[in-house]
Amino acid sequence: MIPHDPDVTSRDGVRGAGPRFRRLPDPPGAGPGGREDVPGTLRRSRTSAACAVGAFPGSVRRPSGTPGAARRSGMTYAVELLLDPATERRVRRVWEHLAARGEPSQKHHGHPTNRPHLTLAVAGALTAAAEEELRERLGGLGCPAVLDGLVRFSGRTHVLAWRVRPVPDLLAVHAAVYEVLLTTGCEPDHPLLLPETWRPHITLGRSRRPAWNVPDDQLLPPGLHGTPVRGRFVTARVYDSHTRTVTPLPPG
Repeated sequence: MIPHDPDVTSRDGVRGAGPRFRRLPDPPGAGPGGREDVPGTLRRSRTSAACAVGAFPGSVRRPSGTPGAARRSGMTYAVELLLDPATERRVRRVWEHLAARGEPSQKHHGHPTNRPHLTLAVAGALTAAAEEELRERLGGLGCPAVLDGLVRFSGRTHVLAWRVRPVPDLLAVHAAVYEVLLTTGCEPDHPLLLPETWRPHITLGRSRRPAWNVPDDQLLPPGLHGTPVRGRFVTARVYDSHTRTVTPLPPG
């Protein structure tokens, strides 16, 4: 598993062995509908242009060939969105809260690339053409980020995450990134990040064992449960799993 976000960017996951999604039983004391273990079906939108990501074709098409040699290959590259500072602080508050409770938390991962983010796509190679077009599409990012309820993913690694509401603007950004990677010879290959299967979320903690077996209102600090947290995605980056480094899109 890639340490900074193992639920979606693992090398195993890229080859189709990602975590399974299943509904977990409510813990004792959790009321009906107290949590959503698997987000509902996403509505796809490729026509919204409210986010400043530039124009993109209305339908996803697969390239007939690979335009140019891959500048980077044989590794995993994740395209990620980053939050505005105030919303990022709220996510980090949850990390701190979980750690204080003795629960698995992203706070315990000390690598400098570890920060709250949303993964849009993963590819095994990234061409120079792809990176350049991603810079153009994501350079004026200002997409709504609505954090709404906790989700739990199970598999070899258990993950607790904050569900990100799949608003049309966010789906438009996701579709645009997917289109860029396809048409520049960097086909996204993570089965859980394709447009029809994507479950947007921000990781709060991960564990090799089942964890967080308490009602959701105990896992969020006061003031951060009961109502959605609203912010914005303001910039993007590429995470290189081989070098464990990030490249801002565009450079900051």
